[in-house]
Amino acid sequence: MLVIVVENVPPRLRGRLGIWLVEVRAGVYVGDLSRRVREMIWSQVEQGLGEGNAVMVWSTNTESGFDFVTLGKNRRMPVELDGLKLVSFYPPEPPLNGSS
Repeated sequence: MLVIVVENVPPRLRGRLGIWLVEVRAGVYVGDLSRRVREMIWSQVEQGLGEGNAVMVWSTNTESGFDFVTLGKNRRMPVELDGLKLVSFYPPEPPLNGSS
């Protein structure tokens, strides 16, 4: 199983993802593909991301049963802890011009 979630990406990238995966919700793509095809798709995400962000999650033989990678500006960052990949958050950016 493979899941890719994209936000704020160009329509061209969304169209490319739609060739290989099913878009089950806006920006959420699902499929069951080989490692080789998964890596090719992620390469296309890297090339076409623009100002957006993406996460790719796939089933694998790990303690948690899955692995994931992220790309682009996002408050979430992958962190490895005792062999498990978890998600940590960057602190929120302070408001501009002192407004709240």
